[in-house]
Amino acid sequence: MSARRKEGAVEENKESFSEERRSAEEEDFEEAMREAASSAAPRTKHGPPKQHIILNIPEAVDDFLRNFLRRAGLSQTLDSFEAEWYGSAQKLLTETLRTSPAGVFFIPDALTHRQLLQSELETVRRETDLLRQEVLAAGESLVRMQRERDFHRQQYRRAAEDKNRLIEDFKQLKKHLESYEPALRKLDDKYQAALRQKMLLSLEKDRVQNTTDARLSQEKPRNKTERSIKKSADKSSASTSRHPKDSEFSVCSRPVNLHLAQVTSQKCRSPSSFSLSCSIKAHKLPISCIDLHPRKLILASASDDRSWRLWALPASGEKVGQRVLTGEDHSDWLSGCSFHPEGGKLATTSGDTTVRLWDFSRGCCVLTLSGHSQPTWGCSFHSCGHFLASCSADRTAKLWDLNSQRCRLTLRRHTASVNSICFLPFSNLLLTCSADKTLALWDARLGVCTATFHGHQHPCNHATFDLTGEVVASCDSHGLVNLWDIRRPASAVATVDAGPLGANQVAFSPSGKMLAVASNDSLVRLVEVDSHAVSSLSGHRDGVQSVTFDHKGEIVISAGSDGLINVWS
Repeated sequence: MSARRKEGAVEENKESFSEERRSAEEEDFEEAMREAASSAAPRTKHGPPKQHIILNIPEAVDDFLRNFLRRAGLSQTLDSFEAEWYGSAQKLLTETLRTSPAGVFFIPDALTHRQLLQSELETVRRETDLLRQEVLAAGESLVRMQRERDFHRQQYRRAAEDKNRLIEDFKQLKKHLESYEPALRKLDDKYQAALRQKMLLSLEKDRVQNTTDARLSQEKPRNKTERSIKKSADKSSASTSRHPKDSEFSVCSRPVNLHLAQVTSQKCRSPSSFSLSCSIKAHKLPISCIDLHPRKLILASASDDRSWRLWALPASGEKVGQRVLTGEDHSDWLSGCSFHPEGGKLATTSGDTTVRLWDFSRGCCVLTLSGHSQPTWGCSFHSCGHFLASCSADRTAKLWDLNSQRCRLTLRRHTASVNSICFLPFSNLLLTCSADKTLALWDARLGVCTATFHGHQHPCNHATFDLTGEVVASCDSHGLVNLWDIRRPASAVATVDAGPLGANQVAFSPSGKMLAVASNDSLVRLVEVDSHAVSSLSGHRDGVQSVTFDHKGEIVISAGSDGLINVWS
């Protein structure tokens, strides 16, 4: 009985001891859980701290409990504890890392602690590498910017030096210019005095000339017998002073015109049918005159660049003309050109007061005619080819004999510059126009003015015949074109306004039914002679100086101050 009692007491002691151990373990577990919860609660309440803080825990609670249960032999309790402990710890660590990735607030064990520190270290290393690369790039950019700064600083210094040098040069030039001002004023005063003296001399010359003309007009009707004596004396003196190589004029003053049959059979084109087909850049400077070969489509041009050129006009379907020949011998600008009737020579007039004759076969100037005292404006060949007429700003026109190479006649009647001269085709009649607003018709054999045309109110620039020789066209500096009947020179038959700017040249078509006018407003105007209707052709960029038709009247050719030769077909 006593043994049973002892065994019962032992069992009761064991049970009481086990219950005490369980209660103590439960109390220790609850205390550990409270400590863990108390350490985790401030993190969820107050949020992550601003810096990474790692608490120094002497001994982990889970290790203490795990060692205690292992010593007590409570394997099942240890297993359930480990499963529940690690599950709750992992869950808490996951939630803490998800909500606060910048900091770590719960460290379950040393392994997790090490992993977190390793991840932070790798992050810091990556950021360090990035910062190192940025610092290197910034250093390279800094060096490059310093080099650019040094380069621009050097350029600025050079520019400043150049600026200072230019300023000094400018000051020196200004002083030099100021030193020339007194001399320039003196020269200007001398120039003005010379102009006044020249004007006075011209007025005195005009007065003397008018007095001489009045005396001559008074002395003419005095004595007819004296005239006959003088004529006989002049004939004898002429026979004695005649040059052996002088040419003879045609006996008939107006032979039959071989072109009249062609003129009557040709049909006149409509002005609206002409269009620009070709444009040739013939000269760099303005072109003053053009003339067409008597039989071929070869055009001569005279320019302010002191040269003349021959151009082969483009055939149908071609767009560019070809330059054939060039001549340069004048010492000043060229004002006019004219083909020899045979087509093998060319005469040119110039501002150097000379008239030159060029031979195409030799390619050079073969004759220079000097006699005018001022620039020559134009020239024209007689139909026989032995005589050449020229006009000049010295108020005279001259007739040159090409065989004897001398001046046969000097025609004086105009009171201002003679601007154009033209032979009536197959005739000895010569037509001149002048800045004194008149036209004059001359007998080239006798040097006598047979008719004077009055009607222009402004200086005349050009005058020409049609092929029939019955109609004369003239133009003036205000763009007015007058048509005259050669048999009634008292007044113009018709007046056509081709203005408002000046008209530089006129040209009849071979049929005589159309008139081309070169205008200063960069237009070529076509005038129908019968109806006086006016139409325009535009294609020049500056004033048109010269115009002509081809041999059939199907092409209009113009040249202007822009250096262009335009072909209208």
